[in-house]
Amino acid sequence: MADILVLYYSRNGAVAQLARQIARGIGEVEGMTARLRCVPPVAAVTTTAAPPVPEDGAPYVDTRDLEECVGLVVGSPTRFGNMAAPMKHWFDGLGAQWASGLLVDKPAAVFTSSSTMHGGQESTLLTMMVPLLHHGCVIVGIPFTEPRLSTTRTGGTPYGASHVGGAEDDPRPSEDEAHLARALGRRMATIAGKLA
Repeated sequence: MADILVLYYSRNGAVAQLARQIARGIGEVEGMTARLRCVPPVAAVTTTAAPPVPEDGAPYVDTRDLEECVGLVVGSPTRFGNMAAPMKHWFDGLGAQWASGLLVDKPAAVFTSSSTMHGGQESTLLTMMVPLLHHGCVIVGIPFTEPRLSTTRTGGTPYGASHVGGAEDDPRPSEDEAHLARALGRRMATIAGKLA
């Protein structure tokens, strides 16, 4: 079995829910498994250190996770059209992995969630792609051969899976959002299998 790392930061649960849908899609491809991991929160000022392991959800990411994966899917909430600080902080710490070429030629994809329909989802997805391109990753999106990409009234873009929380900030993906997230997972697993 080959692992695809599904790495995310989730504050209110929506990104974590999308991560699980992507993982389901990965698991539908023979010989592929999803390895769910998260990045720890960061703060400018803190009085106590973050626990070494999160209280719930996926474990924190480790360098070994990057070394062992055949593909990488990265998710973050939208923060004013950009990725959240914890994800950016994680990317900023990958200098040694960049210098060694650890991620070169590995497929990578991105996903996000926002509270509002026009909350900057596509720019967030694009900004998460930039460091992946610097690492030499092969970017994977969702093609328009996925019919729900043209009919969704909530999240879902060709740049990656997405979720719109709405006024209630509901972390559960809509049927279309979940379907598109699983489709992204399947496509990632298929391409990773071919490249590996």
